[in-house]
Amino acid sequence: MGNAEVKMQAPSVESNVPYTEYIAEDGVFCSSDGTAEAIIRFAPAGPTSREACPPMTVPEMFKKAADKRGDKQALKVERPCPGLVGKAAPPALPDAEWTTWTWQEYYDESCQIAKALMAVGMEQHSSANIFGFNSPEWFMAEMGAIIAGGKAAGIYPTDTAEQIAFKAAHSGASVAFLEDESKLAKFTIAAKSLPELKAIVCWDCEPKGSVEGPEGAEIPVYTWAQFKALGDKVTDEELAARVALQRPGHCCALIYTSGTTGQPKAVMITHDNILVEAAIAGNEMPGIAMKEEQERVLSYLPLSHVAGMLVDIVMPMVMTATRPGWMTAYFARAYDLKAGSVGDRLRAVRPTLFLGVPRVWEKVAEKLKAIGAQTKGLKKSISTWAKGLSLEHQMNCQLGGDGSSPFGHGLASVLLNKIKKALGLDACKFGFTGAAPITKATLEYFGSLGIQINEVYGMSENTGATTWSTNECHVWGSCGYEIPGTEVKIFKVDETDVNKKVECPRADDLGKLTEDEKGEVCFRGRHIMLGYMGNPALGEEHMATINKKLAEAIDSEGWLHSGDQGAIDKRGMVKITGRYKELIIGAGGENIAPVPFEDRVKELCPAISNFLMIGDQRKFNVALVTLKAVGATGEAPGTDELDGAAATVDASVKKISEAQQSEAFIKLVTEAITATNADGTACPMNAAKVQKFTILPRDFSVETGELTPTLKTKRSVVSATFEKSIEAMYASKDVYTVSPDTVESTTN
Repeated sequence: MGNAEVKMQAPSVESNVPYTEYIAEDGVFCSSDGTAEAIIRFAPAGPTSREACPPMTVPEMFKKAADKRGDKQALKVERPCPGLVGKAAPPALPDAEWTTWTWQEYYDESCQIAKALMAVGMEQHSSANIFGFNSPEWFMAEMGAIIAGGKAAGIYPTDTAEQIAFKAAHSGASVAFLEDESKLAKFTIAAKSLPELKAIVCWDCEPKGSVEGPEGAEIPVYTWAQFKALGDKVTDEELAARVALQRPGHCCALIYTSGTTGQPKAVMITHDNILVEAAIAGNEMPGIAMKEEQERVLSYLPLSHVAGMLVDIVMPMVMTATRPGWMTAYFARAYDLKAGSVGDRLRAVRPTLFLGVPRVWEKVAEKLKAIGAQTKGLKKSISTWAKGLSLEHQMNCQLGGDGSSPFGHGLASVLLNKIKKALGLDACKFGFTGAAPITKATLEYFGSLGIQINEVYGMSENTGATTWSTNECHVWGSCGYEIPGTEVKIFKVDETDVNKKVECPRADDLGKLTEDEKGEVCFRGRHIMLGYMGNPALGEEHMATINKKLAEAIDSEGWLHSGDQGAIDKRGMVKITGRYKELIIGAGGENIAPVPFEDRVKELCPAISNFLMIGDQRKFNVALVTLKAVGATGEAPGTDELDGAAATVDASVKKISEAQQSEAFIKLVTEAITATNADGTACPMNAAKVQKFTILPRDFSVETGELTPTLKTKRSVVSATFEKSIEAMYASKDVYTVSPDTVESTTN
């Protein structure tokens, strides 16, 4: 494997590993080689031991699901999809009118795609790019690529032409599956520099002819039906032989980290990684698929992210193959997030399992609060009474509570069930959140509605989640406990050598953490990636960079270093206090965690959409403020028109541009900052205080570059984009400075 490999020795049984022992088998512990076979890191006992969870490949698990529940619904989509009428989404089609694939049909068509990939020359360990919004074809392209012995390498729907070109070249794409003409146009730019690209397939348009490849070569472009037909050239025996070459330790998917800085890294997820993660996460959701009935999941989050792959594609497969019930993935409409019509799909699908990133939960809460603000009289009093009792019960249900229900809670629950039904969450057995931090205020609000949002935490490098919360075991503000079969520890890590580390003591109180109790959150177990993939064709410097990043990510004892700062209390509950790269280092050398401060300000001032603290190497901190705006979805920055709580601050102020000059808005934000400066929990030291702020002309978004596709804030991008506003605050003597930035100068 030469320069494409980083080898690290697994600890011996004498190395005093307290939970997970690594059994060294033929293979590589950690590698940047896309053809490597990873060691299966069995635990000596428990859910990730060899006995409890025998290793297998994804195609084996897929066939098991099809054999067991072949006649049950697997995929459902509205087709043709009703288009927007103006800005409004038409009503959902009746369930019986959705286009459906059974588990057997889904498996058979995926196998046909695998044969077609082999027919055009895709070899084992090659990659297939998939670019478009969630659809049955996305699922079948991914599964087809994996069955053919390759890697599924998804591209985010929001990626630019430059990002597409990098990912396609880095992954060495043999075939690209694209949604429509717009995706084809972007990919055509990349095709000219992709020597391994053999075909392009479009699933939602009728392309003709070919596109230009390197040195004028013609790359054929097929429709989905045309490409499927190519599979007839490959026999079942040839496909079976390809499947037989696969090992559980081989990479089956590349998850490109969204990357807040620099080019994204390709996380290599193995067959064993994803199947074990689905199994152990599923164990923490005991109500799902435990009866012989249908479970439903709504697919709307990016499938190119590990959470989308895990929850929408692999978990339904594992649950269907191993439990009494079966799961069906329903697909949202491509415009639902931008049009704000996800709620329509929830009401149509009534998912029993629902993953919402914090931004989605927050948007739902905003709409409900706006409706609540219009409620008056007796109806308002009854609603407030019911929510109060529900919140009290939810508080009692946190870890350490007695789970008791106050008098009248039963009646309150009946009333609140109407709200759940209106949300489409009345059948939800398990609701959870991940990918980014969620505020305690949002958790409390849904708790007042009788909806427990469970926090999970992890990263692409550990195949999704490594800590988990349940209805029975959660603490608001904590991201839960380590999933059984894995390890989570907090270490003080040497700044120059990740192999030098000292474990931190467990905390007495997550609300009052000491510096000794806080350190880097590290994970170990069978769910840790094979490594970051390097592509030797991109040169020695590229390989050296990838190998360096890999050596910094996974140490010699197999611990994955998250880059997050956190703590574990004596009950085993984990809390994230910030990201080391996001910590602000004050002029006096103080380590300042901005997130608690930012969250508290937003909680006190609901008109604020984003609040970002700036102050690295500065004498004091300042803040960039964005207000809630019509059309601001996270993906898009929205308009100049105020929305939600921001629209109710001053009846005479309708726009962000007006709010920037409004005394009412300046006073409102100033009061929230002043109160947070005085809050010892959110602001534990004088160096953490914010002294000045400005209101920006628009919100942050994926489109304009400040947010990743999973809606994390790119702090460095924000700082660069709004540099004029930042410098104006530091140059001014006033607490509030009118932003010199404009929409025209900052929008990509």
